[in-house]
Amino acid sequence: MGHLSITITLISFIFLTHYHQLVHAESPTQPPYSCDISNPLTKSYAFCNLKLPIIERAKDIVSRLTLDEKLAQLVNTAPSIPRLGIPSYQWWSEALHGVANAGKGIRLNGTIKAATSFPQVILTAASFDSKLWYQISKVIGTEARGIYNAGQAEGMTFWAPNINIFRDPRWGRGQETAGEDPLVNAKYGVSYVRGLQGDSFNGGKLIGGERLKASACCKHFTAYDLDNWNGVDRFDFDAHVTLQDLADTYQPPFQSCIQQGRSSGIMCAYNRVNGVPNCADFHLLTNTAREKWNFNGYITSDCEAVAIIHERQGYAKTAEDAVADVLQAGMDVECGDYITKHAKSAVLQKKVPISQINRALHNLFSIRIRLGLFDGNPTKLKYGTIGPNQVCSKQNLQIALEAARSGIVLLKNTAKLLPLPKSNPSIALIGPNANASSQVFLGNYFGRPCNLVTLSQGFENYAKNIIYHPGCSDGTKCLSAEIDQAVEVAKKVDYVVLVMGLDQSQERESHDRDHLELPGRQQELINSVAKASRRPVVLVLLCGGPVDISSAKFDDKIGGILWGGYPGELGGLALAQIIFGDYNPGGRLPMTWYPKDFIKTPMTDMRMRADPSSGYPGRTYRFYKGPTVYEFGYGLSYTKYSYHFISVTNNNLHINQSSTHSIIENSKTIRYKLVSELSEETCQTMSFSVTLEVTNNGSMVGKHPVLLFMKQKKYRTGNPMKQLVGFESVKLGAGDKGEVGFEVRACKHLSRANESGVKVIEEGSYLLFVGEEEYPINITV
Repeated sequence: MGHLSITITLISFIFLTHYHQLVHAESPTQPPYSCDISNPLTKSYAFCNLKLPIIERAKDIVSRLTLDEKLAQLVNTAPSIPRLGIPSYQWWSEALHGVANAGKGIRLNGTIKAATSFPQVILTAASFDSKLWYQISKVIGTEARGIYNAGQAEGMTFWAPNINIFRDPRWGRGQETAGEDPLVNAKYGVSYVRGLQGDSFNGGKLIGGERLKASACCKHFTAYDLDNWNGVDRFDFDAHVTLQDLADTYQPPFQSCIQQGRSSGIMCAYNRVNGVPNCADFHLLTNTAREKWNFNGYITSDCEAVAIIHERQGYAKTAEDAVADVLQAGMDVECGDYITKHAKSAVLQKKVPISQINRALHNLFSIRIRLGLFDGNPTKLKYGTIGPNQVCSKQNLQIALEAARSGIVLLKNTAKLLPLPKSNPSIALIGPNANASSQVFLGNYFGRPCNLVTLSQGFENYAKNIIYHPGCSDGTKCLSAEIDQAVEVAKKVDYVVLVMGLDQSQERESHDRDHLELPGRQQELINSVAKASRRPVVLVLLCGGPVDISSAKFDDKIGGILWGGYPGELGGLALAQIIFGDYNPGGRLPMTWYPKDFIKTPMTDMRMRADPSSGYPGRTYRFYKGPTVYEFGYGLSYTKYSYHFISVTNNNLHINQSSTHSIIENSKTIRYKLVSELSEETCQTMSFSVTLEVTNNGSMVGKHPVLLFMKQKKYRTGNPMKQLVGFESVKLGAGDKGEVGFEVRACKHLSRANESGVKVIEEGSYLLFVGEEEYPINITV
């Protein structure tokens, strides 16, 4: 059966067999709303006048509230105000990779009982396809609105995306991110925000106060990438971060999320940065986000973060001081109840002025108005026609399948073992993740999936005889392994697929890993089964963070290796289609896979750049100088691709505006310009277009991410060894050629941060490169 027909058949089966679970005779509940036209008081309320500017409507609401009513609205569970016809509101909802009932705002217990569960973000990122990311988020926003319209939501503010940098491979929440590169995280964040909120892919549809389909919230602001390691947890951790690393690594995704994505929300992180709690940092929340980046939305704390400022970090001497600190910094709403308990006394002690409370409420009610919740019955307005039939639809499931297929990375394929033949071979699925449940396939922050397809179910379309054996009797911990039995199973079949890796018991929120090897006796199981098998085996790894599989990489008995991340509800089908050749893998790793000895590097060391004098190896592909198991951007295919630079316009850039600065290093003068001294017009003109020809030299159609990097011709210490400046995905038939275009801007892509955190453009020679193809760029100042 062909790839297309298999996909259509199974998607239709999923949809039809579960349609009755999603939509049945139960009548939908009316969603809550304000400004009911049947209420005679409505016409007297200025906040119900749709012709007024949103900020004026928000100010009118706030002007009508008592102090107690105001303070009650500053927490995630905001109570109703019956005398004004304002219903309660829940700010905390989750939609990391699909609408989830992990927060308090979503209930999958009525007319709609499930929502499309896409792959965990780290695997979606491996597609390097921003258009696909936008499609996914657009579906999530639509399903969120459909659930709300069905009366199963108390809010439409979703605390996603997570755009923190996957700095350390041990981080339990690295799976939630788009990987280690700032540009990838930035583009992912922008795509997600635009899709969820109802903007266009290129932006510009939502200007000013236009209505939101749903509200996105970029988190965790900032430099948050440690949960609980070696006795240090995220609540107490004080991240010592240089201005240079803040400027070129930790902050760019948030700046893009705000300026390009126009996110309507930000979440400040638990940790301190250089001594100051993020949620109490006026420079971060107000000076940077609101004034420098023109953020126009609401800022929420992470849950219980306000209490932690006093009770764990000791930054605030009293509870009232903690409340005062966060409101003064620019935070608007707390996830928790610390403000409920202590804000009134903080006001009476004159530590919190009413003006700060009013500012927070203006921001909060503006978002609720933008969501259409003060426009009368929301089902009769924009987005009001979205219903249960647009949740778990065939089209949505198809996108979930495509996301999993596009992200799965082929790491090894010795002697073209893969794809396996479609001659109905007998197959052994062996390993603790071989019959994985939703707890493995979906990662964390997931809702009830429309229908989970396991790997064995996916294989049923291809294999006549499938034998399953867990290999480990205690799951991925694998402290107790049944190796002899697994070996006997392996001897009986044509092909063996080992499905190993991690799950949420190994990596999760509040739990970082302490090693990079496969847990327990998993490696011993792999070696024994591979040695006994008739043919080289296929190894599938389900995990968010990287693992050191060096022995498997160089073992001839292991012919194929696939990284499947946490592939979502249709991950089993996606993996089967790739293993049997109905889909050509094209994913590429969004993070470096480090060797096991990397754990000698303290996770608390936030420095990105290497320090040879102390043996510190640096972090991520941009600065890490040690050995790797697999590099960032690595990924094979069933076909081969080649590249050729067709044209690069204006590749000799001369910057004659503003003063030229210089430093002397090793007796050599390095000349540079400060980006801040260049006009916006100059930065716009200092760009060049790159056109690449990509050729599929194989015999299979393939979707291929093209990654364009830049590096200095002569590397200078402290600068990135290389830097991703663009990526595009192209689909090519066997033997076909295609063109991919990039726009490279000197101020954005060729600048670097100096030790003061200031962006500069250095004079010198640079190389653009894709694979082995290079093209020179020269900059003079």
